[in-house]
Amino acid sequence: MGGEFRTNDEKTMSELTTEIQRRRTFAIISHPDAGKTTLTEKLLLFGGAIHVAGAVKSNKIRKTATSDWMEIEKQRGISVATSVMGFDYEGYKINILDTPGHQDFAEDTYRTLTAVDSVIIVVDIAKGVEAQTRKLMEVCRMRKTPVMIFVNKMDRDGIDPFDLLDELEQELQIHVRPLSWPIEMGTKFKGVYNIYEEKLDLYTPSKQTITESVEFKDLGSPELEKHIGEQEAEKLRADLDLIEGVYEPLPPRPLKGEQDSEIGNNAAEKSPLGDLGVQYLKGNLAPVFFGSALNNFGVKELLECFIRIAPFPRPVQAEEKLIIPGEDPFSGFIFKIHANMDPNHRSCIAFLKICSGRFERNTNYKHVRFDKMMKFTSATAFMAQKKETVDEAYAGDIIGLPDTGNFKIGDTITAGENLHFKGLPSFSPEMFKYIENADPMKAKQLNKGIDQLMGEGVAQLFINQYNGRKIIGTVGQLQFEVIQYRLLHEYGARCKWEPLHLYKACWIESDSTEALENFKKRKYQYMAVDKEGRDVFLADSAYVLQMAQQDFKDIRFHFSSEFS
Repeated sequence: MGGEFRTNDEKTMSELTTEIQRRRTFAIISHPDAGKTTLTEKLLLFGGAIHVAGAVKSNKIRKTATSDWMEIEKQRGISVATSVMGFDYEGYKINILDTPGHQDFAEDTYRTLTAVDSVIIVVDIAKGVEAQTRKLMEVCRMRKTPVMIFVNKMDRDGIDPFDLLDELEQELQIHVRPLSWPIEMGTKFKGVYNIYEEKLDLYTPSKQTITESVEFKDLGSPELEKHIGEQEAEKLRADLDLIEGVYEPLPPRPLKGEQDSEIGNNAAEKSPLGDLGVQYLKGNLAPVFFGSALNNFGVKELLECFIRIAPFPRPVQAEEKLIIPGEDPFSGFIFKIHANMDPNHRSCIAFLKICSGRFERNTNYKHVRFDKMMKFTSATAFMAQKKETVDEAYAGDIIGLPDTGNFKIGDTITAGENLHFKGLPSFSPEMFKYIENADPMKAKQLNKGIDQLMGEGVAQLFINQYNGRKIIGTVGQLQFEVIQYRLLHEYGARCKWEPLHLYKACWIESDSTEALENFKKRKYQYMAVDKEGRDVFLADSAYVLQMAQQDFKDIRFHFSSEFS
């Protein structure tokens, strides 16, 4: 350009920076049934990634949600595993992670939150903030993850919007700022006023989309009454006056080109929303939008604002140093493993979040835990269970690596550095059952199925040293049902459960080999080993655990499998 000369390295770094800055990697989280998967589908429709939205509500309807691809998800109409979907929209590369809402699968969601740069929370207008939403927000707050809120199902009657904003601030412990505002709700729902873009978006129930969008900077104009009626116009003006009086004012809206370069130059200091945007990027403030995902109303407005103000890939803290996305050496970590994404090949896929640099196919990268170089010839990008081979990917992207037993959750892959990423949570099981083979002819299939499903990290396997029986530990009853279903339908293996009353599974270690052996002898009938061969104490009551801790001072008891 204009005689400007750049070396190949400078060009490469410039391209790397451009690619990273156009990425938006985020998770959609909510309580079950708030409309999270439906919102995901509508975002995919806008991105041209799919052409027909699925129906997640009815088991009778054949078209099911794109992101809910496992058979059991289609039957139950819920998400039980995180789905990854990528598409391009207006020059941005969007990576969406649709997470399970059900509390029994919260750990999958918690791990997913380590792999995203921002979050959209879906809230049902009729139900407000629910228990699972509160828990997930705690994880976002702990990680200082920027959050936007989409208030869904405005075509149904629900909580007064002002009361809901108060509830959001109180329950989620975050400041909020509405960027759109509903005009009535339920059967009277007329649409929203888009405060961010100064537009009136009108809703017609039968059309399932915005039927009219009118630029409306002067709300004092009598034209407003013509569009929404006299009473509604009066109420909207009063509501917006109240919003301007109570919440921080919005800065003048920059032109489309300006905001992109602003946030691109320094996302930590500049934003199209000015100070409000900076507070959002710091995780202190949540912009709020209203709409109806099922009717495809208010979704495009959410997406348009999101791509302008949401952060591109952020630095990630490793144990050794802070990893900057724009740095050239490639690095990433495994945050999820999924068995049988393609049932025809019975293959496992490890989901890798790229933290820095560029990933290139057929290049040697270091598997840090194994301390050896590996070449990946068939890395894939995702559209739910559909995969396509990728030649390159950048910081912020999520790719799939074929897994033949090489990966564990938390593994690091780098260009050569020894890095270890922190903060991948693991759960302590709360429910335990013996798993038994119900078909002796399929013992091999059952063992393979248990091994692969436990590798996903949604449940834990213990082998009792006293009787050699296999024990599965989970955080909820639904996980047992999903494991049983998947073993049958994905591996052709039948299992049955036997009840087992346990209070806690504790991983034990000691600096004294003698003390450890003594403990294991004394507690022989309560001892087990986990999938990694580590010693686990199975306490059947709080009293037994308390007495063990008192009597064996040289033993350290861990309530998570992730200890150093």
